[in-house]
Amino acid sequence: MLDRRRRRHPPPPLGWYLPDVRERRAELDSFDTIEGLHLQAGPEITVLTGISLHGGLVAAWPERSISVAATIGALVGHWHEVGLPGYAQFDNDGRFVGGTSTRDAIGPVIRACLALGVTPVFAPPRESGFQAAIESFNGRWQAKLWARFSGGTLTDLQARSATYVAASRRRNAVRIEAAPARRPFPADDAIDLERPPIGRLVFLRRTSDAGLATVLGHRLPVDRHWLHRLVRAELDIARGRLRFYALRRREPADQPLIGDLPYEPPLRWFW
Repeated sequence: MLDRRRRRHPPPPLGWYLPDVRERRAELDSFDTIEGLHLQAGPEITVLTGISLHGGLVAAWPERSISVAATIGALVGHWHEVGLPGYAQFDNDGRFVGGTSTRDAIGPVIRACLALGVTPVFAPPRESGFQAAIESFNGRWQAKLWARFSGGTLTDLQARSATYVAASRRRNAVRIEAAPARRPFPADDAIDLERPPIGRLVFLRRTSDAGLATVLGHRLPVDRHWLHRLVRAELDIARGRLRFYALRRREPADQPLIGDLPYEPPLRWFW
């Protein structure tokens, strides 16, 4: 008789899809939003949230709305306080990635990260697992704080949230201390979003049935044998190269290069 029992595989290590994060040589901060919350007889509230992958260092910013400028201000203030991670991970919300209707468009949040030497990472659309840490924190914030918030103003909510975040950081103090080191925020904290971007961009994507992956609005050939599979697309702006690495959860340390394409950015990137 055939053994039809399901084989269980151990989960991959944290940040397995980025080698230096997997090996704890760099920290990764994930950011997301909670939307659709309404104060009692008041306006709708949006919460920008963040958590570090290895340290569990959390942050939350409840506001009437979260604009691109507010996102940049929150990230800059947070990193000025706690130091810079190696990576900042986002979903594909337009506030984070920038314009989606035009090829090669990158937004101000990407530019701000690159100006500070932080590599932006974008999770694959409609994939579970990559944003698990921030989604778990979103759930805790709503269960522990929002569900118990019986009324009051936005200012009251912001104060309660700050208290909750501070308490969480105290509970995780040992883990935060043991996390990969962060870089100090630069003394000259002026961020020029008009400066030509430098550094790397990382896009986690799944290939199509033709072995193509969509990056910055382009459907690009990766490998005709790597179909419906995960890849890490790394854009090296200075070298003008877009490289694709195969990803396997069951073999997280095996990430061979399977595609290497030239990439020439537009003379002026925009959002």
